[in-house]
Amino acid sequence: MAGDGAGGPSGYGAAVHEFDADTAVEAAGEGRFRATITDRWHIGLAPNGGYLLAVVAAALGEALPHPDPLTITAHYLRPAEAGPAEVTVEPVRTGRSLSTATAALVQGGRERLRVLATCGDLDAGPARVPVTRVRGGPPDLPPPERCERRDPPEGGFAPPILERFDTRLHPPPGWVAGRRDGEADLTGWIRFADGRDADARSLVLFADAFPPAVFEVTEAGWVPTVELTVHVRARPAPGWLRARFSTRFLVDGWLEEDGELWDEAGRLVAQSRQLALVLPVPGG
Repeated sequence: MAGDGAGGPSGYGAAVHEFDADTAVEAAGEGRFRATITDRWHIGLAPNGGYLLAVVAAALGEALPHPDPLTITAHYLRPAEAGPAEVTVEPVRTGRSLSTATAALVQGGRERLRVLATCGDLDAGPARVPVTRVRGGPPDLPPPERCERRDPPEGGFAPPILERFDTRLHPPPGWVAGRRDGEADLTGWIRFADGRDADARSLVLFADAFPPAVFEVTEAGWVPTVELTVHVRARPAPGWLRARFSTRFLVDGWLEEDGELWDEAGRLVAQSRQLALVLPVPGG
C-alpha cells in the first residue's frame, strides 16, 4: 500500500480520520480505482478542488511505485458532485526515482478533472547535487492561540469545508469585518480539525484550503479554480502548518494565487499556484 503509514485506507494508520475515509480509493481493475466523493469538503454546491486532487493523489500512490506527489497539476473541466467516482491512472514513465502519470476523476461518464503528476519518495534522501539556497522564510506569526480563529458565522450559511479545518488568520483580514484592505495577502496557521497531522498527500488539499486572498480586493460570490499546481517539497513535521497566500494580478476577473506551506520546524513543505476566476455574488 502506498502512503505515509501502514494499514488503513490507502495505506494510512488504523485510526481513520475524515480525510483518510473521504479520499480512500479501491482498485477496480488495471489503472482504475473506485472512490466516493463526500459533501464534507463542499464549498457551496461543489466539492473543494484540493479535496478532489487529494483523491486523485491517493489513486496515484496506489498505482505507481513512488508514493509522494512531488508535482501535481489539475485542470478542472467541470464541477464534481457528492457520490461515486472513478479515478483512472495511466503511467507515462516509471524510473528508479520518479514516476510520471496522467489521471482523471470521472463521474457519470464525464471527466471532472484531468491531472498530470510526477511522484517520488520524500524519504529517499537529497538529490544527486544536494545544494540548498533559500531566500524566503515562513510568515512571522504569533502563536496560534493569539491569532483569529476562522469559525463558521453564527446563524448564517457556512461551507461544510470550514468544519474540517482549524484555521487561525493573522492579521485578521478586513473582509471578515466588512471592509476590504486592498492587499490580496493572507497568512495564518492551519491544521485538520479532527487532530490528524498533515502528510505529503494532504498537502495538495491544504494548498487549496485557505479562503481566497482576493477577498481583500473585491467582493466575490465564488472563486472557482481552473488550474492548480502543487509542488510538495518535504514531508511535514507533526503539528500546525504556517500558510501564506497572495494574488498579485487580477485582470478582467482572472487571477493567480501563489501559496506557501511551512511546517512547525520552519521547513518549506509545499508551494502552489492556481489560476482562478472571480464570479459575482448571486443577485448582486
